[in-house]
Amino acid sequence: MSENGLGSIAALLGRKVGMTRVYDEAGSAIPVTVVQAGPCVVTQVKTQEGKDGYNAIQLGFEDIKERRSTKPVVGHCRKTGKTEPKRFFREVRLNDKPTVETGTMVDVGIFELIKYVDVSGTSKGKGFQGVMKRWSFGGQPGSHGTERKHRSPGGIGGGQGTRGHGRAIRLGKKMSGHMGDENITARCLQLVSVDKEKNLLLIKGTVPGANGGVVFVRQAKTVLNNVKKA
Repeated sequence: MSENGLGSIAALLGRKVGMTRVYDEAGSAIPVTVVQAGPCVVTQVKTQEGKDGYNAIQLGFEDIKERRSTKPVVGHCRKTGKTEPKRFFREVRLNDKPTVETGTMVDVGIFELIKYVDVSGTSKGKGFQGVMKRWSFGGQPGSHGTERKHRSPGGIGGGQGTRGHGRAIRLGKKMSGHMGDENITARCLQLVSVDKEKNLLLIKGTVPGANGGVVFVRQAKTVLNNVKKA
């Protein structure tokens, strides 16, 4: 059982603030992304022995006025007796039985002993894009007869490529279309620093989403092979 009471995991909801740099003891600049994580409130606790059949907690983040929320959300948060309605919620599955109660506040202090985190967020939307930008296609030759088709994907419905399925385009064919605005998880990012006073996490690496977007930060599930284990 972990000391934070959440049951062997550290996780928080927050907002991506932007990028800056910090300096290590050798004077080298480290580019970091600033995430204002929490404080979050535990709005629900689930246990293996209970009616839910598994261990989990639900975190609520960012207050919202009752008139801008819904009655189910207002009633759900009111059950804790200690918090106002929240704008965002996220359930966190746990390996161990949680020891916290509903209404408990969770801050960035739970990350003090964590070295690597996984960050999930919604990537920037890029609208409708062609195959060269969306899938890194090489395009058509730049000369020798190519006319107004330089960024074309090429043949897409040849009968030989879809043998047994008729002259139809295969499901999942890489073509032009909507790009971005998807849930992305950046795994095993180094947690450089934790600022408990301002509820800030300084994370080295690519954090998905635009500045101001909501992200979910949790203790890394696995340490990747290309990351030096400390």
